[in-house]
Amino acid sequence: MNASNLKPVLVIGGSGIVGRRAVKALRELHPELALRIGGRDVGKAAALARELGRAEAVRIDLERDDLGLAPDAAFSAVVVLLKDDTLRSMKYAQAHGLPYVSFSDFVFDIGPEVALHIQKPTAAPVLFLGHFLGGTVAMSTLQFARELKKVHSILIGAVFDEEDVGGPAASGDMERLTKGVPSPLIRKDGKFLWATTEEDTTRTFQGVDGTQWKGRAYPLLDVATLAAVTDASTVRLDFAVRAASSRPAGQGPGHEVIIELIGELPDGTTTHVRHTLVDGDVHSGLSGRGVALAVERLLGLVGGAPVAPGLYSPEGVLDPAHVVERLKAWGTRIQRA
Repeated sequence: MNASNLKPVLVIGGSGIVGRRAVKALRELHPELALRIGGRDVGKAAALARELGRAEAVRIDLERDDLGLAPDAAFSAVVVLLKDDTLRSMKYAQAHGLPYVSFSDFVFDIGPEVALHIQKPTAAPVLFLGHFLGGTVAMSTLQFARELKKVHSILIGAVFDEEDVGGPAASGDMERLTKGVPSPLIRKDGKFLWATTEEDTTRTFQGVDGTQWKGRAYPLLDVATLAAVTDASTVRLDFAVRAASSRPAGQGPGHEVIIELIGELPDGTTTHVRHTLVDGDVHSGLSGRGVALAVERLLGLVGGAPVAPGLYSPEGVLDPAHVVERLKAWGTRIQRA
């Protein structure tokens, strides 16, 4: 499909920290794709639209069923990069039969969206993308797991710079997390549990350069997705924070991800495989690129026809090998340790 023939993609929260990176990645992938950058600050969105080209700013009102949009407004997809507690954006997408991407949901958030999809299962493709770094880590993990006949354990550790804090949407997500459901979801010994003890909520892991980090688990959708696909009996995702003062002189606030897999090779032997992803950008960069990869696939711009109505997580629409290759092309350093 040719991007120039599509109606604009509506990106709600498109001028935010992740949103800016998402629309820029989409523009890089598809220069002819029209974009509508939605938000409350139209001036900010308009400045970004001028920078991108083939883009316009639109004011979004999540208190209205029509989102405050003109009756004749037409789009090819609705991408929501902030927490829409009203779900009016999803209802709008369903009413118009448009692919819908939900980015800001923790694992404990998705119940209302699942219920809304169940009521109209054939209305639109709905993609949950509340995964670490826009689904890029989950998809990379699944690509690395392909060498194993059976996966027993998936341990993901990530190290972020203390100055890589994101924007208002990210701050709102963290406040919702700490005040709402502070216990993370992990899979341990074949059972899902909301971790509450220090033993379950924290884990020490080795960083890329050998540094030992104490990470804390977070309730992202990766745990549920990776467990469902691989049936690994242990799955967890832990974050640690690096002090800015510990960075080498002149180095910005990049981040690293360590993915450790234990499982069986085709010959039946057990192996421990370790992969690392190192990115010199802030975390919103990979997050935005993950959004862009998901949108182009939903629209049928790569990988086949547009995605049919249904409820999806990233592995249902994206090819893990394609994601890894795109990350490498964008400059993420991926190594098998």
